[in-house]
Formats: sequence, structure tokens, C-alpha cells
Amino acid sequence: MSSVQDRLNALGITLPPVAVPAAAYVPFVQSGNLVFLSGHIAKKDGKPWVGQLGADMSTEEGVAAARAVAIDLLGTLQAAVGDLSRVKRIVKVLSLVNSTATYTEQHLVTNGCSNLLGEVFGNEVGAHARSAFGVAQLPLGACVEIELIAEVQ
Repeated sequence: MSSVQDRLNALGITLPPVAVPAAAYVPFVQSGNLVFLSGHIAKKDGKPWVGQLGADMSTEEGVAAARAVAIDLLGTLQAAVGDLSRVKRIVKVLSLVNSTATYTEQHLVTNGCSNLLGEVFGNEVGAHARSAFGVAQLPLGACVEIELIAEVQ
């Protein structure tokens, strides 16, 4: 079985450093064996990935944005726990999708994050509970924001 780092390498993913919070919060909090990651907004070329699903973004673009968020979340999770091999389970993902009132594919957008977590951690560790919400707006006009809870050993 390959390691988490081997899978990241195979996917061509280099994890970013933890982003400096843009407001009054911390990037993560550990309580017992659970690590809670603050919401991360989608970024493209280092800037907020701005857009609204159902208006000026396609579902496919939203999937790519959610995948980009997952990579940032993994960077923060690694900083929180030191080594991603310590992750026992991805417990929960909560996804907020900036979308029009008639857009109904938030769950498909969120698959961009969920599928990557499955690829990186495998089904046993990476499969998680999940919520995907459509919202009227997100900070800085971002198209997607996702938070994550992980259990560590």
C-alpha cells in the first residue's frame, strides 16, 4: 500500500503552506483526536477564485475549484498534524457553493473535494460525512468555501 505522500506525488500535488487568516480566527483547532479546519476559499493563481455557479461558472469549473480547496485544506491539515499519515479518518466536509437560487448541483461541485480526499487517503480513511449548501455569497466573492474535520492518531 502506498503512503499518503506517495499518492500526492503520483497526483502531482505539492501542498501549500498554511494561509494567513484574513479575519479573527485560526486556521485549525485540535480538540482531543479531532482536528477542525476553518473554511478555506477557492483560489486560482493565488487569488480568490471569484464566481457564482449557475451565473458565470459551470459545474465543471466549480468541481475544479473545490479540488483546489481540497489541496489547500490538505496543506493546513499537514501543518496541524505534522504528517498526513497520522490521519485516521476524514470525518466531515462542509461545502458552501456561491450559487444562484435556481442552481441545484452543489453536491456535484463538492465532489471535486470529496473525490480528491478519496484518492489521497483511500476509501477507508477518505470517505466522509458531508454537507453541500448553496449560498448567496461568500467572502471576497469566492465561488466555493469548504471546511473539514479529521480524526488523528
